[in-house]
Amino acid sequence: GCEAAAAAARSGARTVLVTQRIDTIGEMSCNPSIGGIGKGHLVREVDALDGLMGRVIDEAGIHFRMLNRRKGPAVQGPRAQADRELYRDAMLRELQAYPGLELYEASVEDLVVDEPAEGSAAAAAAAEAGRPVGRACGVITADGSELRARAVVLTTGTFLRGVVHVGRESRPAGRFVSTSEAVEPPSTGLAATLGRLALPLDRLKTGTPPRLSAQSIDFSRLEPQPSEEPPLPFSFLNEGESVAQAANLITCHKTYTNAETHRIVVDSKHTLPAYESGDGKGAGPRYCPSLFSKVERFPEREAHIVWLEPEGLDSDWVYPNGISSAFPPDVQLRLVRSMVGLEGATILKPAYDVEYDYVDPTCLRRTLEVSTVEGLFLAGQIIGTTGYEEAAALGLVAGANAALAARGEAPLLLRREEAYIGVL
Repeated sequence: GCEAAAAAARSGARTVLVTQRIDTIGEMSCNPSIGGIGKGHLVREVDALDGLMGRVIDEAGIHFRMLNRRKGPAVQGPRAQADRELYRDAMLRELQAYPGLELYEASVEDLVVDEPAEGSAAAAAAAEAGRPVGRACGVITADGSELRARAVVLTTGTFLRGVVHVGRESRPAGRFVSTSEAVEPPSTGLAATLGRLALPLDRLKTGTPPRLSAQSIDFSRLEPQPSEEPPLPFSFLNEGESVAQAANLITCHKTYTNAETHRIVVDSKHTLPAYESGDGKGAGPRYCPSLFSKVERFPEREAHIVWLEPEGLDSDWVYPNGISSAFPPDVQLRLVRSMVGLEGATILKPAYDVEYDYVDPTCLRRTLEVSTVEGLFLAGQIIGTTGYEEAAALGLVAGANAALAARGEAPLLLRREEAYIGVL
């Protein structure tokens, strides 16, 4: 949503970014990191198109590494760990100062769509000719306000009829607020609207691991991984220079799962949310599989790496990368404490899964416009992707094309031989 709004404004359109809470703009819902294998390429391309992500992670990054450094440059992947608060604050500052962009706090519950009457000759003719059967003209917020527009970009993330799960307990929500037990409400009205427009909807799920207290971890028993120095910036604007937190770089550590960890996972299968334990249908992302999925798919593996990544310079919160699985809290604690260095670990927030609606992306044009609803563009997890970097890249394409369509100009089309964004 951030990249879509900025790209639309940058393309010459008067733009408004509508969000449930302005203070959570730039919130990193899961791992506070940017880049990695494949993903770092996307961030660099977003930056080359004058996007925000590269500049913001250079402001907020506290641990930088080039992955696959021993291999060729085509498969190397820059990655940076971020300070959550610094990243959120830097992104918000960028958007607040962005020319042609206004921030508006509200929950979007419906779309304004001009469409021919159902069963009319106009609707039948449009459908037969493969033309759009409606046109998006704005949005309606929860308080009934109507914001009119020539084009609309939806970047709902995991909020579209979202449900969070911890064990077999569930409640409607798009995500938990980062450092509290509060949740942000799902977008249910908008999901109903997309269904009414006959867009192909299905369900996906993703998960995030428990957060641990750094004070409860025995780092002396763990293998350290310091940041590379000097850190390599993401943004081409900072090429040859350094990053904002170069004097404050941190060290991450790693531990491993073991036979006891895997035994707890297998024995506790029945306590997972229904779709995870086998009697449901929510599919998860391949890029970051749950611990249960890894143990189930690779029973021959004796251990899996778990990276312990601090969430900020002044934060006690640690992100254990590699053990997302929405077991009940008591099972999560046994899992965590089965690993070396974590025998006395304290969980500050339990792991959870979130299940949400997405739109089958085959209903989109290459511009990311819905083929049957002119002026409606989709980007990010609403079309089945996962990860900040994919969301940023798709948001940029959707936002730019929404603005160009509104201005009657030629679209931005990136081909797969031109850009990794084109492959995406």
